Amino acid sequence: MPGVTKEQIARAKEWDLLSYLQTYEPQELQKCGGREYRTMTHDSLKISNGKWNWHSRGIGGRTALDYLVKVRGMDFVKAVETLCGERGAAVRMPSDIPHKEKPAKPFLLPPENRCGTAAVSYLLGRGIDGEVISQCIRKGILYESRNYHNCVFVGKDSVGKARYACLRGIYGTFKNDVDGSDKRYSFSLPSADEDSPFVAVAESPIDALSVASLLKMQGEDWTKNHYLSLGGTAPRALLTFLHDHPAVVCISLCLDNDKAGILGMEKIREAVREDAELSRRIRVIVDNPPPLVCGKDYNELLKQKIAARYEAENREKTQAGRVCGMEK
Repeated sequence: MPGVTKEQIARAKEWDLLSYLQTYEPQELQKCGGREYRTMTHDSLKISNGKWNWHSRGIGGRTALDYLVKVRGMDFVKAVETLCGERGAAVRMPSDIPHKEKPAKPFLLPPENRCGTAAVSYLLGRGIDGEVISQCIRKGILYESRNYHNCVFVGKDSVGKARYACLRGIYGTFKNDVDGSDKRYSFSLPSADEDSPFVAVAESPIDALSVASLLKMQGEDWTKNHYLSLGGTAPRALLTFLHDHPAVVCISLCLDNDKAGILGMEKIREAVREDAELSRRIRVIVDNPPPLVCGKDYNELLKQKIAARYEAENREKTQAGRVCGMEK
């Protein structure tokens, strides 16, 4: 291959991902049980038994070379040179390298806009029920940011302290977590009953609120469930939520109906099975993605249901008008 020799490629492939990250980016590793690790940048990227797998993207490999190319998007030649030390990046032994971890950024909620009508209008436009929105605002888990008028979805710990927040732009496609957020405490809307045994789990706050809105739309008591957003597909937030809510025994997995969502539901089941306390307590885990014909996520399903109801109501009005006209 132009630029690198077969010998260099062979040397580069000697680096497994765990050794590479332990050597050069230890701050990127987080232990998640036994001999398994996950990366801080991609919490669904797991490293175990000499292999790595980025579950949310459905890709994986064995070597650091695979990782640099498939995950970091590095050119193959540059990745080989990096691992072989031709550019000075990976030539020293681990004991020679001083590690300086970056200080964690403090978690600070964005300033609130006192008039949050733009965020409310945006969510209403996405089909979220007004009562569901009001409940979130009253509980202090939803507001509009002052500077950019984003929706701010707040996650709190078991004592009510804000530990996480994600932003959703109301004028475009902007999405981001606030710096310093702890994804173990992702956004959740609690049940009216503290001891509710039910939790509905979605990937995003808007999908979680869409599930609540659909239940209300169907005439069901939507307040009997807890609603949790994972902030993705990783099980971390759900495991923390379940340990903080010991009354929960029934889980409805309302993740997206796509490859990442289906794989995410499998990983959640696996994580619950591997947890000694939860494996004994949890009685029911139901895979409940939206029907694929209605879109891949629950907000798409909600908007289709609203449109169908609106169309049916208009048909009824039109038919009623024709009947009245005939009677005259």
